[in-house]
Amino acid sequence: MANLEDIGVSAAINILGAFAFLLAFALLRIQPINDRVYFAKWYIKGERSSPRGTSGNFVGKFVNLNFKTYLTFLNWMPQAMKMSEDEIINHAGLDSAVFLRIYILGLKIFGPITIVALLVLIPVNVSGGTLFFLSKELVVSNIDKLSISNIRPKSVKFFAHISVEYLFTFWICYMLYTEYGKVASMRLKFLASKRRRAEQFTVLVRNVPHNSGRSVSDSVENFFRKNHPDHYLCHQAVYNANKFAKLIRKRDRLQNWLDYNKLKFERNQSKKPTTKKGCLGLFGERVDSIDYYEQQVKELDKMLTMERQRILKDPKSIMSAAFVSFNSRWGAAVCAQTQQSKNPTLWLTHWAPEPRDVYWKNLAIPFVWLSIRKLVISLLVFALVFFYMIPIAFVQSLANLDGLEKVAPFLRPVIELKFIKSFLQGFLPGLALKIFLLILPNVLMIMSKIEGHVAFSVLERRTAAKYYYFMLVNVFLGSIVTGTAFEQLHAFLHQAPTQIPRTIGVSIPMKATFFITYIMVDGWAGIAGEILRLKPLVIFHLKNMFLVKTERDRVKAMNPGGVDLPETLPTLQLYFLLGIVYAVVTPILLPFILVFFAFAYFVYRHQVINVYNQQYESCAAFWPHVHGRIVASLLISQLLLLGLLSTKKAANSTPFLVALPILTLSFHKYCKNRFEPAFRKYPLEEAMEKDVEEKASEPDLNLKSYLADAYLHPIFHSFEVIEEVEIKVDKVRVDRNQTPIPNPSPSEPSTPSPPHYAYSHEDLPHAVQHYEVEPSTNAYHYEVEPHGNAYHYEVDHASNAYHFEFEQAGNLFRYDGESPNHYHY
Repeated sequence: MANLEDIGVSAAINILGAFAFLLAFALLRIQPINDRVYFAKWYIKGERSSPRGTSGNFVGKFVNLNFKTYLTFLNWMPQAMKMSEDEIINHAGLDSAVFLRIYILGLKIFGPITIVALLVLIPVNVSGGTLFFLSKELVVSNIDKLSISNIRPKSVKFFAHISVEYLFTFWICYMLYTEYGKVASMRLKFLASKRRRAEQFTVLVRNVPHNSGRSVSDSVENFFRKNHPDHYLCHQAVYNANKFAKLIRKRDRLQNWLDYNKLKFERNQSKKPTTKKGCLGLFGERVDSIDYYEQQVKELDKMLTMERQRILKDPKSIMSAAFVSFNSRWGAAVCAQTQQSKNPTLWLTHWAPEPRDVYWKNLAIPFVWLSIRKLVISLLVFALVFFYMIPIAFVQSLANLDGLEKVAPFLRPVIELKFIKSFLQGFLPGLALKIFLLILPNVLMIMSKIEGHVAFSVLERRTAAKYYYFMLVNVFLGSIVTGTAFEQLHAFLHQAPTQIPRTIGVSIPMKATFFITYIMVDGWAGIAGEILRLKPLVIFHLKNMFLVKTERDRVKAMNPGGVDLPETLPTLQLYFLLGIVYAVVTPILLPFILVFFAFAYFVYRHQVINVYNQQYESCAAFWPHVHGRIVASLLISQLLLLGLLSTKKAANSTPFLVALPILTLSFHKYCKNRFEPAFRKYPLEEAMEKDVEEKASEPDLNLKSYLADAYLHPIFHSFEVIEEVEIKVDKVRVDRNQTPIPNPSPSEPSTPSPPHYAYSHEDLPHAVQHYEVEPSTNAYHYEVEPHGNAYHYEVDHASNAYHFEFEQAGNLFRYDGESPNHYHY
């Protein structure tokens, strides 16, 4: 079992590691070549320019030659604290500001608790002395003598622990209530002050019933004109474009290789780059790389054109879902928060995610499959949790080598070496567990996507929930149970069965040493590694070296991402759990928790201000989950303390704890009824006030023009792909002067796509693309002009006519098709 010396070794290693990371960050951030990595947020907002352009010296473009800045390289620390919370909300959004408040909540909770626990409970525990008599049976350390295990059975001193548990519970509940109310009011204020957004007027409708002889779009149109005649404005159909998205991603990869080879040739024109046409470029005929990838891109452009038209023509490509927009926030709120049909499984309405939050791929999943997918994923998550018990058990066995020696004496010569023993017990267990947990969030995110959620924000919250359950079972409960089994195996085999519960009860506090090392590895050195951003730094310079040709490419290469909520939130909740559980059991753990919250708040505040760029804004929708899991931590701590005291024969004091779980559950229910509706529903009162205010300030607002293409499906956009699955347009120009959208009228039918949109894409060096949609006449026009080769493709569904032209090197090839079975070439 790790003792104070081992903890000291671990603390020294992690403090040195954290200091090295911070020092490296302070030096790297002032180098001009790294400016886009450490100040990405300001570049994205257009409020910072590269210092490399202002330096006339060639070396100065890469290395900071102003030696005075090296003397003030730590000035980033006070700068991170200058921005107020309101300024952070305006700068980075409400999600980022509320995320930082979780760390503030941790400081508010554990600051007073640490002082009380150290001043009251530590002296009480030290004066117990019971572990002195058990040291011949059990493996104990001087740290355990500071815990509740050191109190003799039937001692009246347990009343001190019970009294402090009540005090801590009331304090935590008070802080949770205050913070929940504050965040709820911040959310409502943010929604009220927020400028007009498409999601305020739009509802996502799913499970639209199929009617024979009527399209999904017509069904949506008729239903909402009938049931919401005064507020329905328009709707946007949802297409199954997943195959199209795969082709887009493939084209993007080929374009990257083409850009890389062109850049390579520009730097060394004496030798043209070549590649092999076979698998992974390792086999087959060797050809010119530029010509090869240009041809591959051209072929994919043709495939994309045909796939796009197939989607537009095929009625089966339209899913039984739609984005329905209303002429007021009040109308959208009524629709989103009420049942639309006598059959509760049809015409399901929910608030639409904001457009950049939509996960388009899952909108193509038939509604009937969602329940099946969720059931299958639940079973897989259950299996994953227990699969991980095997490596967790091995890691925890390393945390107590003294106990392992009794079971496996042949390992004694190796682990008795002083440095190896201190390293294994003080550093390796936490590090090994961290490595195991690194790959887990990616696996859980894939599972959440399979479940069928249609918003990135929901995907991240569901992934965070799975990760939290995993850490609760494996990292917390698994560490206690597994560690106890290894540690007490010898004692279990040589004592009466009636004594086993007593042995387990005494051993639960002994795992505090493992969690102390884990907090130092993950919470100290790990957070310092977060501010260094070594992985994004390396990736940016690799992209800058091999792929970047234009300023636009450089902007894409520096994509900083946002707060990693699926991993960060569960980790935070684990620290809340550890602090609350061990506050009464082993108070010596609390200072380590307190240091983590203070250090992490400081680091993430800097990252939110200077680096992170959130993909979406959920208006702090994750807060109810944070609140609920802190309450769950309270319940777990109370039940564990109840079980622990039952092994101490504290029959006179234990019943006083029974009321605590009941009071905690009542508090949670009250908070759920009082505050959670603000995160689930939009008050009609607020919606009406906002509508009246907007009509007074903008009486001539053409809302239909504003909403018409807000949820336009990506198949109508030019060939750009974002991240993994969602298609978006970075440089699309919509010409509203040439194609004005008329005001809505009661007799005007809504269409699954806007009346007319013209998209031009001229950024790419290899092609000029133009695409137009005119659903009013069922006409589609698409043009591509790569390197002088012109492709013109038109579809007119009204006359079933298809026209395709291909012009190359002055030669014109034309193909016409008119149904039925009439062709011209």
